[in-house]
Amino acid sequence: MDETRSFSIAGSGTYLPRREVSASELDELTGQAAGATAERFGVVKRHWADQDETSSYMGAVAAQQALDEAGWDPSSIDVIIGACGVMEQPIPGTSLLIQRRLGLGDSGITCFDVNATCLSFLQAFDRALAGFALGEWRRALVVSADIASAALDFSEPEASVLFGDGAAAFALEAEGPHHRIAHSFRSYGDASEACKLEVGGTRLRPSDDLEDFLARAKFQMDGPEVFRATSRRFPTFLQELLGKAGTSVEGLSLVVPHQASAAALEHLKRCLADGHRKTVDIFANIGNQIATSMPFALHRARMDERLTPGEQTLLIGTSAGVSLGGSVIRW
Repeated sequence: MDETRSFSIAGSGTYLPRREVSASELDELTGQAAGATAERFGVVKRHWADQDETSSYMGAVAAQQALDEAGWDPSSIDVIIGACGVMEQPIPGTSLLIQRRLGLGDSGITCFDVNATCLSFLQAFDRALAGFALGEWRRALVVSADIASAALDFSEPEASVLFGDGAAAFALEAEGPHHRIAHSFRSYGDASEACKLEVGGTRLRPSDDLEDFLARAKFQMDGPEVFRATSRRFPTFLQELLGKAGTSVEGLSLVVPHQASAAALEHLKRCLADGHRKTVDIFANIGNQIATSMPFALHRARMDERLTPGEQTLLIGTSAGVSLGGSVIRW
């Protein structure tokens, strides 16, 4: 069943790293023929972070933009939720690092991270609205920031050229219009080997085998297996979500997807009525920013005034694991 939630988007912001990497540069890095990156993967350019552009730095810049638009004193925030696909460091969480960069390190404002890889923002957004409904918070700052370029394996074009870096943030307020929301999330751990970054946790230790440790410090992806694991489940998942929302694909005015790949976006568009017109597609220039893709695309839609009161938006995507997640929001 869908629910009615009161909230408003008071502000949003994004950050793109300074360095632009063209498709031709990616051809060279991956050892492909000239033009292959653009032709095979639909890539025009990517933005990659320099060493000083850490996840918390990018997230804080995007967050400050959201706060400025909202007109909020940063100390009035009740919670900062980090929604990154890959954390800046294992301990402490990225939300705390962003809090400190915002000058709030001694504020006591609640900070925690939500990680659902590429769908982290979707889950963090839902958690913020649940907090509003429970009376926990009045103002929430949800921040996604990811640096995919830190662990790319250029010997595997599909596991490298798809990805870009960046950050996006949303300032959410409990007071606002009543919105109908349906939310769904499904996970299938049998496909957990299809996308993985093994280093950074507790299983692999550099003291055991440093060479093996370094080899596994790069992102690994089996693209065909990811597609098989998600595409066969996606139609049923989408129908169930739309059923919860009491709507149909024809009733959607806008679709804001995770920017997984050009192929995945094309598949999604073909599953939807008038999908090419309705879908926010920023993949060619921005790329798969892990968890940042969805809020970055949502911010673009908001700036283009596409979040129309009374109309329905579908937030939809997949993530490593694999998981499928989505929300239908009537603005």
